[in-house]
Amino acid sequence: MAKIELPKLPYAYDALAPFMSKETLEFHHDKHHNAYVTAGTPMIADGTKYAGKSVEEICKMAFEGKDQPVINQIGQHYNHTHFWNWMKKGGGGKALPGKVEALVTAYGGYDKMRADFIQAGTTQFGSGWCWLAVKGGKLEVMKTPNGENPLMHGASPILGCDVWEHSYYIDYRNMRPKYLEAFVDSLVNWDYVEQMLADVK
Repeated sequence: MAKIELPKLPYAYDALAPFMSKETLEFHHDKHHNAYVTAGTPMIADGTKYAGKSVEEICKMAFEGKDQPVINQIGQHYNHTHFWNWMKKGGGGKALPGKVEALVTAYGGYDKMRADFIQAGTTQFGSGWCWLAVKGGKLEVMKTPNGENPLMHGASPILGCDVWEHSYYIDYRNMRPKYLEAFVDSLVNWDYVEQMLADVK
């Protein structure tokens, strides 16, 4: 049976303050992510076409089959499972691991990547995500609506930021660009980005 579980946070609830508050993480992880797991579990249970598939495979299958409920719930589970790991206390900044730095340099440099990533998140209308993804061996900045992710669009995500209001409204109110700046400058776990890059086929 395909089984999904709510992962534990890799840090304390107050570890990312002041850039992301304890209250935000409690609501976002314990309530929102847990709701995706609860709703998504029966959708991929034994007897469904998704049984025994990996979460990554399910994301792609659901998108190809235009199965919106599974895109919403399992897509969001995938996105959030990595989102918690894409952040750490004392993260962010320009000190990138070697292979990530090489990819960013080929894209046009850190400042261009940072500006494009923040712009993608700022201009994603409504709920969704902004991403750094690899496609054809090159870095791309992407944005997707709702629970979609780059896997569904033929790319491999290596960094994503949630721009649903529940990720930032407690801390930043309607100032989404400020949240995105804080994410890039002070929260990104570049070591996890490197780990994701290493898994790109």
